[in-house]
Parts: sequence; C-alpha cells; structure tokens
Amino acid sequence: MCILVLSLLFIFLYKDEILSAKPSITTSLITDNASDNTTQSTLIRAFMLLEIIMKADKPLTSAYLAEDLDLPKATVHRIAQQLEEEGLLQREPNGKRFVGGLRLRRLATSVLTNSVMTGSRHMVLQGLSQEINETCNLTALDGNELLYLDRIESNWPYRIHLPVGSHLPLYCTAAGKLLLANMKPAWRQRYLKAVTLEKYTKKTILDKDVLKDQLKEVVDQAVGYDSGEYIDGMIALAVPVKNEMDEVLYSIAVHAPSARVSLDDLKLHLPAMQAAAVKIAELESTDLTHI
Repeated sequence: MCILVLSLLFIFLYKDEILSAKPSITTSLITDNASDNTTQSTLIRAFMLLEIIMKADKPLTSAYLAEDLDLPKATVHRIAQQLEEEGLLQREPNGKRFVGGLRLRRLATSVLTNSVMTGSRHMVLQGLSQEINETCNLTALDGNELLYLDRIESNWPYRIHLPVGSHLPLYCTAAGKLLLANMKPAWRQRYLKAVTLEKYTKKTILDKDVLKDQLKEVVDQAVGYDSGEYIDGMIALAVPVKNEMDEVLYSIAVHAPSARVSLDDLKLHLPAMQAAAVKIAELESTDLTHI
C-alpha cells in the first residue's frame, strides 16, 4: 500500500514533468542517475512529511516538521507548499500549521475501497455473514465520520439501505464508537469538544459524560455496541481489526433488528467476528509485505 501511495504522490508532484517529457527523457527518469536520486529523495521526503502529519495528534508547523525530518526549513516549506497546492495538505485558519488536505483524504479512501485491495477482505466478510446469517459490515474512520468500506447483506427480509461509501456518525453507531474509543486521546478530545450530539432515536446518547463512560467500556471490552441509537429498532455489535502495532485499522460490525434478536444474541457471534477480524488483519499484513 505504501508503494501505491508513493506512486500516486509521484504523479501528483511531478505530473507536469511526466506529461511534457519526451520518450528519451521518460526513460531517463527511471534510470539510476543523479537526477533520479534527487527526484526519489524529494518524493520520499514528501511521503515522510505526510506520514508525520497524518500520525500526529495535532496540526504541525513547518518548523516542527523540519526538526523532526532533520531537513532545512526552506526545503520543508517548499515541499509542504507544493503538497498544499495539490490539495494534499491544508493549513489551519492561522496559516501556520498543516493538516491533511481533502485530496489526501480522498486518496486514502480510494486506496481503502480499491477493488484490487479489497477482494480478499470481501471474501472473509462474506464467509462471516454466511456463518452467522446476519448482515456484516467493514468500516473505517474517515475524518469525523464512519465510512462503509464493504457490506454483505443477510437473507432476512428486513434490510437497511446503507451502501458502500455511506458515512455515518461515530457517537451513535457500534463501529463508530469502537473507532472513537480507540482514537488517540487528543483526537478524541477534539472530536468530543466539537461534536453536537444529534438525536436520531430516543436511545441516542446526548450527554457527553455518559458517552465518555461508554467509550471506556468499549475499550475494556474491545467491543462496540449500538442498542438502537442511530436507527430505531436496529442493534449492532462491532469488533476491531488491528495491525501488528495493535492499532485499529477497521471495524467488523454485525447488525440486526431488535424485534428478531437481542444484543445478547448477537454477542454469541463474537468469536466468529473476532476470528474474521484476525483473518483480515493477517491479509492486510500479507498485502503490505508483498506490494
């Protein structure tokens, strides 16, 4: 996945040179000469800069980035400015600190939902749905919302229309609360400070202190749950998919109508859900190793 992102960044950053290059020049771009080394160095630096910004729990200044990367401030400023012009970075209103831009977030979403990358995950999710006979979803964090990456419908007659690509709130969905609970503390605090808890059903949690207590339970149990807080009469459970660094990448969620099953009934599926999460985590690790 890293190579895919780097390749895309190369196109974004050097598209003018690539489009205007003659065949002989294009050939020279992929040889091991000094020009190549400079281009590759700039590309790697740009990627490292983006990586630092996206992993940070707060917006970062050029001065901080220069110190972290051990590069001249002028170099970092030039790279950051070019990334900003391409929409991969954006500045806070004060104009001094950088965060990920809209184009970068869209790129990340495209990587996550790319059919080549998702085929194996889809098969695992499909197997889980067949095993427990319930609708199963694979979701990820997208900014301040929950993003549906994949979905397998069960054969039950009552269904909810939530197609792949749907965005849902974090604070009142099982997968959303799971991802929110596993955010970096500073990110979670910023989210909780800024969010307005909108009422979707009579069970939607509208008290932030109550929500914070529930998020602690989610961390302790490693399970997110929704007792009908987003859609009336629809309950859900969610488990994390973690990488080798114990970071939550995705969430596998199962939902069903409360008229047919209870949360306790859904909890019987937790072993199968957790096994599927392990499979997807292993697939992600394998994909990253061989790409």
